[in-house]
Amino acid sequence: MSMIMDLPKIKTLIDFVGKSPVSSLFVTEDGVTVRIFKTVGDVAEATPERQNEDVQPSIAQMLEERTVRGRAIRAPVFGILHRAPAPGEGPFVEHDDTVEEGQTLFIIEAMKVFNKIAAPCAGRVTYLTATDGGEVDVDELLAEIA
Repeated sequence: MSMIMDLPKIKTLIDFVGKSPVSSLFVTEDGVTVRIFKTVGDVAEATPERQNEDVQPSIAQMLEERTVRGRAIRAPVFGILHRAPAPGEGPFVEHDDTVEEGQTLFIIEAMKVFNKIAAPCAGRVTYLTATDGGEVDVDELLAEIA
């Protein structure tokens, strides 16, 4: 029994949901279940009205500026982020810690598989997500090393 569904098949399912009128899809194959959800709604309702030009920068702009100053570590998969190796233990790293290349920063649990996220370089942790035990999306900024 295979414990993993191949990535091309998952991408095909995501494309199907994106192009079809369905809002969710659940597929189980060889004991592995994939759930795909699509937000359904009128795009015009989701678009905010243009406000005054003097507004604060958006979160996306702040994240973009933050990543210019250091090496961004982003979530490679959707899953549950764990900052510690086990419940009740201390986190792998804290803000302002010095890390070595290859040092474990987080674990992302995806489909009952625990994926270690390692530091791509040595340096000081200048940004660290507050999320612990919560969901993270693909490409979400988790940390930054300068």
